[in-house]
Amino acid sequence: MQITTALFAATVVAVVGILLLWSNPTRRVNRVTFTCSFHLAAWLLSLHLAVSMKEGLFWLRLACAVGASVPLHFWLVKESIATEAPRWLRSVMSRSWAWLVVTIALTAVPFTGFFIPAHSTGSNQLLGWGYYGYIGVDLALYVVLLADTFRATRRLSGGRRLELQVWLMGGCAMTTLIMTSMALNALTHDRIYIKLQPLVVLVFYAGTVTAITTHRIFDARQILLVAIKIFLLVSVTATVAYTIYWLARSLLPNPLDLLATTAIALWLASSLNGWLDRVFHFYPQATAARQAAFTAARSETRVEKLENAFLQVLKGWGHSEFALLLSGTKEALRGGEIELSGDGAVVTTLQQLRWATPERLARERPTPGRVALVEFLKLHDLGVLVIGEGPALTAIIGVGVPASRRPFTYPQVTQLVELASIFESALERAHYSLKAQHAEQLATVGLLGASLAHEIRNPLVTIKTFVHLLPQHHGDPAFREKFFRLIGEEVSRIDRLTEQLLDLAAPRVHAAHEVHLHTVLDSSLDLVTPKANDRAVRIVTEFQAAPDLVLTDATVARQVLLNLCFNAIQAVDGRAAEPWVKISTRRVPEGVELAISDNGPGIAPEIMPRLFQPFASTKSSGFGLGLAICSDILSGLGASITVDLPQPGCGATFRVIFPCPPPTS
Repeated sequence: MQITTALFAATVVAVVGILLLWSNPTRRVNRVTFTCSFHLAAWLLSLHLAVSMKEGLFWLRLACAVGASVPLHFWLVKESIATEAPRWLRSVMSRSWAWLVVTIALTAVPFTGFFIPAHSTGSNQLLGWGYYGYIGVDLALYVVLLADTFRATRRLSGGRRLELQVWLMGGCAMTTLIMTSMALNALTHDRIYIKLQPLVVLVFYAGTVTAITTHRIFDARQILLVAIKIFLLVSVTATVAYTIYWLARSLLPNPLDLLATTAIALWLASSLNGWLDRVFHFYPQATAARQAAFTAARSETRVEKLENAFLQVLKGWGHSEFALLLSGTKEALRGGEIELSGDGAVVTTLQQLRWATPERLARERPTPGRVALVEFLKLHDLGVLVIGEGPALTAIIGVGVPASRRPFTYPQVTQLVELASIFESALERAHYSLKAQHAEQLATVGLLGASLAHEIRNPLVTIKTFVHLLPQHHGDPAFREKFFRLIGEEVSRIDRLTEQLLDLAAPRVHAAHEVHLHTVLDSSLDLVTPKANDRAVRIVTEFQAAPDLVLTDATVARQVLLNLCFNAIQAVDGRAAEPWVKISTRRVPEGVELAISDNGPGIAPEIMPRLFQPFASTKSSGFGLGLAICSDILSGLGASITVDLPQPGCGATFRVIFPCPPPTS
């Protein structure tokens, strides 16, 4: 059997119809488009027989008769999209009597002598005035159909409006080309125009039907712009390449002419593609949102501020007043007042789909998980929901329905998937940083443990001794007074040490407040001094900053001081004849500077460039996270930490500059 383009197109269109019905048999537009697909397949099959058979006049008449009712079927597809009446078929049939009358009359015309005269043969086909009348009436039906579709798009909104716009655009292109080919065939008697019709149907029908029935939502205007861009890119590049090749053949030998043409064509295509993108201005909001997301990810290290910044990016990108950002582990995801179980229907279904919109879920075959996802979208008035998964963190991102009520198209969904990947990476890094900070705090507390145990034991021994002597000297007023005063002082000292330890170990969100730096340093020295005494290291203080009021977090200032002091104590331990660590403050133009110096061996030049990076350490113990964490925390509070360049015999000096509150008028 001869394989023609019509037979191939008929097979593809029928398969497309079967796949549409299988994807969601409960959806009305899928069912109507399924019948329309087989209608077109029957027309294409008749066209195949008319072209391949020697005496194909009967099949040509049959093809035209079958094609006469295609406009009616297209009108039914349009009505299946635009009409929401519960008794849809009865409502449509009551309004389609005019279509039925015209279609029946048009179907009968091809079998009359007015269409193809009786003396016409397969080798000498003659066309009557009925053929041209058929074309004119058929074209008028398509014009009415397109006008009716255009009116329907103006009264609809959301996904159905986009579907009708795509159907209108695809229908315009297909019917215009088919009618043009029939007219050219009548004028030139060249059957090549009839043979081109199956390809036109295959390209436009398959593309249009796929766009209105698959889970991907497309904007008709965007599709048209992309098609124009591709046409311009291909036509201009091909024209220039052909011209260059024609000129190069006379100037260059083979194969240099081909290589030169290829190189110039590739350069032109790349340059022209970028220029066309700028002219058509594709997805401007995506570029701005991506830049804003990267800026927030670089400037913020705290989870709460990152989430707030990302929510603002999402609202601006989607032109919506509401956005959703849930993050967490596989057990649970939280954000705002919303919490989802990691193994719940919403999360597991979204993990399978990767993204969801109300329009996509309406088009696909319903399942319990999809139903739960639909309810979640309705509950929070969301227009799109995507998920981003990393090694240890999962992030779900949603954007509310925009003010225009237009659904999110597939290109926009791909943009949001990219943003979700950026958000997930930044949030995962922030969570790791928070855990590392907590671990560093606990490590600092552990380092203090042995020395503080000795400091706490001394007042306890004193209290125990006085308690034992109390029965013997209870009557002595001087003893009682000394006993009560000493007990209060020693208990207060123990209480102060334990409070500082708990405050240092507790994870918290840091926020800048007005703090007297010297007060924080004095209280922190209670924790440093025992460690220094154990190592025979002298602590020198030189507080010269006046005033000492700064904008910072007291816990942060304490943690930074302890980290730098313990590093200095370890650096000078056993490496100096008279080891010392100096803590000083002074006013500088940027604020108040805290300097921690020592007389140890200093910092090796090779480690200076990465000193504040994670895992940069010269110690045999620890992970090298302390300075990196201090740098991140201080940066988030508007402070900075630097180290002086190494000089022989001068030890190391770290400088921390805290900002000061603005002066009051």
